[in-house]
Amino acid sequence: MKPGQTNHLLGYPPEARLLILNADDFGMCHTVNAAIMHTLAAGMVRSTTLMLPCPWSAHALRFLQEHPQQPFGVHLTATCDSDTYPWRPLLSPEKAPSLVDETGYFWTFAHMAEFLHQVRLSELEAEFRAQIETVLAYGLQPSHLDWHALRIAGRLDIFDLLIRLAKDYGLALRVMGRLVIDKLQSQGLPTIDDDFLDSYLLDPRDKPAAYARLLHELPAGLSEWAVHPGLDTPELRAIDPEGASYRQADVDFWTSPRAQEIVDEEGIIFLDYRALQKMWIKQTVEK
Repeated sequence: MKPGQTNHLLGYPPEARLLILNADDFGMCHTVNAAIMHTLAAGMVRSTTLMLPCPWSAHALRFLQEHPQQPFGVHLTATCDSDTYPWRPLLSPEKAPSLVDETGYFWTFAHMAEFLHQVRLSELEAEFRAQIETVLAYGLQPSHLDWHALRIAGRLDIFDLLIRLAKDYGLALRVMGRLVIDKLQSQGLPTIDDDFLDSYLLDPRDKPAAYARLLHELPAGLSEWAVHPGLDTPELRAIDPEGASYRQADVDFWTSPRAQEIVDEEGIIFLDYRALQKMWIKQTVEK
């Protein structure tokens, strides 16, 4: 695909600077849910993605039912962050034994390499379909798929599965890595033009300055930043001791007047995945 073609497909001039801000991990816990709702209400973070296996997913689903205009996606989940706050698949362990460890819970992030080495693609697909189907059973219409914490740069077969699921359900897909970006753009599908930003990679001590710099330097084309709102409360510190400050820093910046001032100064256009979803559906039907 030629440079600027994603902008063209979405109806913007090639020099337009487009940004998707998505709040990951909706449903993880009450504190994260509250932070995401607050951040969405502030207006710059336009969408969120839902983790169905997590304990507070029902609370998140209720919010989405009560706010049917809120864009959201499915945050496909096959691992948990720690063994002190574990999650199970929606499928029973008998139907997807490679998704769980000896305790019957998802493998933890610390054992990512071992998990990816032994996971069966058919079981991963069945679990991901169960998560998508659960959202649809609630009468909700997601816009896209992304994933929680999976380090799949070396597993193109998993990327191919995600692409197939997105096309099967009429959804857009978060994309990362030059190889996959080029592959999908060559098919006429709109994706980000450069690799996306994970807010966990930014030091919470200087996040405001880092975000300000990144906004000033945002290139032409479509970018996506995955942010992780959360409130630095006893609940979140117990669940995610190191991450609580990272999440609070996201809330503080993306609800601040300064963030809006920078965006206005730079003329950045915020989007959500519904714009991409229309083109994904169109291209899938035509092919």
